[in-house]
Amino acid sequence: MSKIGICMADGCEEIEGLTVVDLLRRAKLNIDMISITGSREVCGSHNIKFQCDAKIEDVNWDDYDGIVLPGGIPGTPNLEANEIVTDTVKKFVEEGKLVAAICAAPSIFGHLGILEGKNATSYPGFEDEMKGCHYQIDAVVVDENIITSRGMGTAIDFGLALIEYLTDKAAADVMADKIVYRK
Repeated sequence: MSKIGICMADGCEEIEGLTVVDLLRRAKLNIDMISITGSREVCGSHNIKFQCDAKIEDVNWDDYDGIVLPGGIPGTPNLEANEIVTDTVKKFVEEGKLVAAICAAPSIFGHLGILEGKNATSYPGFEDEMKGCHYQIDAVVVDENIITSRGMGTAIDFGLALIEYLTDKAAADVMADKIVYRK
C-alpha cells in the first residue's frame, strides 16, 4: 500500500490540507500529516490549530511514495523555505513518485523547474509562477506523477484525484458517492 506524506506549515489553508487527509483516510489509504514547524502543532491561515502525526525532521522520506503540499499564505512560502520539502519534491519527481499541490503551492513546483512541458494549474494569479508549464484552468490537472489543483473550492476534487491516482477511478467514484459529492 502506498504511503503519502502531506506537509503542513503554519499558515496553510486548513481545508486544502485536512480535506485531503480526511478523504484518503476514509479510502483506507495511508497518509501522514507532517509538520514543518519544529513541533507537531500547526496553526493554519485562519488560526485553526491542529496536531500532525510527525515532525518533518523525524521522517524517513524513503518510506513514502508521495508528497502533498496544501496552499495558503503564508503556508506556501513557509513550505518553499523548507529545504527538506523542496529536496523531497525534486527527489520524488526524479524517482517518478507522486508530487501533488493545491492553490498557491503548485508555484513551488514552478520555482523548482519541475513543470517544464507539463500540464498544471494553480490558484488564479499564480500563473506567472508556474514556469514552463502548459497552464490549465481545470479544477485538477494530472500529468503523469504531478497533480495540481486550484484552491479551497477544488479540495474535494483534488482529494478524489489523489484516490484515483493511488487506487483507481472506481474507488474515487465510490468515495464521491459516500460523501454525497455532486459535481
